[in-house]
Amino acid sequence: MNEIGLDSAGEGTAGRREAVLDVVLALLVEKGAAALTMTAVARRASCSKETLYKWFGDREGLLTETVRWQASKVRAGAYDRQHLDAGALRESLEGFAANWLTVISSETSVALNRIAIGQAETLGGIVLANGRFAIGERLKPLLLDARAAGLVAFDDAEEAFRTFFGLAGRDVQIRRLLGDRFAIDAAADARRAVDQFLALYGATKTPAMAG
Repeated sequence: MNEIGLDSAGEGTAGRREAVLDVVLALLVEKGAAALTMTAVARRASCSKETLYKWFGDREGLLTETVRWQASKVRAGAYDRQHLDAGALRESLEGFAANWLTVISSETSVALNRIAIGQAETLGGIVLANGRFAIGERLKPLLLDARAAGLVAFDDAEEAFRTFFGLAGRDVQIRRLLGDRFAIDAAADARRAVDQFLALYGATKTPAMAG
């Protein structure tokens, strides 16, 4: 049991909130959405339900923060926008793709997405807004800075992102959701995706050619 002593001194810190979210992820993987109640989370986290309601509002708020916490693990990578060159762009894109592949193929992401599919009316929007859409907004600034630096050419950042997203993810997520536990090489898949993306959108391509 993952006991984190949330009712001890220091209650309310970011680290303790994140520990609760990790408990939620563990419960989703182990027992599914039906077992995810405020009582179950409080028991596993060794805290009071009052603490959970104070921090997250209700079960939907708790799930929303859990999705955000899982999505925050996908990062675009650090780069100096004033000195962005081809090498730095490739490194950032590969880092993003490898990181994203690792996250979406994890048991926790699979559990979250299965819940969202099964409860699309209430949870689908939460997962989209805090997962896919938030991640897109995290990477687009890199693409726009790369365009400004003359490294890539495209007319629409969303369309460019969707292309990269598809090249990186391929059928990984759907196969994971359907129970296929095939092995992935995130680093190798990320390099391939970046090669293909730059072949489409590299500075030698015009936006019309990329489209």
